[in-house]
Amino acid sequence: MAAAAKAPETDPHIPVLLRPLLQAVAPVAGVWIDGTLGAGGYTRGLLEAGAERVIGIDRDPLALQMAQEWGAGYGDRLTLVRDTFSNMDDHAEGVDGVVLDLGVSSMQLDQAERGFSFMKDGPLDMRMSQEGPTAADLVNDTPEAELADILFLYGEERASRRIAKAIGRARNEARIETTLQLADIIEKCLPRAKPGQAHPATRSFQAIRIAVNDEYGELLAGLEAAERALRPGGQLAVVTFHSIEDRMVKRFLTARSGGGGGGSRHAPQIEKPDPQFTLKSKKAIGPDAEELAENPRARSAKLRVATRTSAAPGTSDRKAMGMPLLKGDR
Repeated sequence: MAAAAKAPETDPHIPVLLRPLLQAVAPVAGVWIDGTLGAGGYTRGLLEAGAERVIGIDRDPLALQMAQEWGAGYGDRLTLVRDTFSNMDDHAEGVDGVVLDLGVSSMQLDQAERGFSFMKDGPLDMRMSQEGPTAADLVNDTPEAELADILFLYGEERASRRIAKAIGRARNEARIETTLQLADIIEKCLPRAKPGQAHPATRSFQAIRIAVNDEYGELLAGLEAAERALRPGGQLAVVTFHSIEDRMVKRFLTARSGGGGGGSRHAPQIEKPDPQFTLKSKKAIGPDAEELAENPRARSAKLRVATRTSAAPGTSDRKAMGMPLLKGDR
């Protein structure tokens, strides 16, 4: 078993889009769920803005370990839960708000021993829960064609088949165990990045991390769980960091607010169910110049906010919601 990661001595995490999020859901009151507790930036922001209580959920035991320290001053206003956010409605119902900050946190990226970063050498792990199969297991044991599909569908990597073949050749020689081993294999398959361009391994590492943690499946299940947990008038705020996540959130909220699927004007009218949400804005909110200067990691972030109605929860079709599907999922 891998050694447990150590908590950083200082909190390196800057919560992205916190100011516009708090403005969009103001006035903050009542009970909120922070489904992606992480280093606690959103939870602390909500508590300081007026939330009566926040239920902080995270599958990463390190996040909860850290929260025991910084959260002590909030007393019973903070409840900590180790779980996936797709189960949030098991822990509370009729809540006033839900916040989700998707993807990997800077806290996880900055710790080499967690294996998320291609810039620091560490074990090829990437497990947010620190349980179950690792990224090394996926990279070494997944059939080459399926690995190429993961890189293409989850990371939008156009050179997916070339990279999968290179990984296949390398693992035939010796098992791939570290982040820099994998990054080097990928880097040799692609042109050298020009100044200002992303590292060649960015998309592949993203895809592998998403597969290891079932992030797309968790996102759709989490949106449905938030819908069940929120009271009428409660608010859902979701921060995404790349196009597939944002597409899924946008399609979910559009469908749940009565938009999309208008059909032909010549066809008989089909009665739609009552909408489960109303949108605060059709357009996503992005970072302003001040935030980008403070935190360059915010450049790709988008915030979407919606208010829950009294309509019964709905169901979701994964393909219609824009979720990438591997052959075995179709």
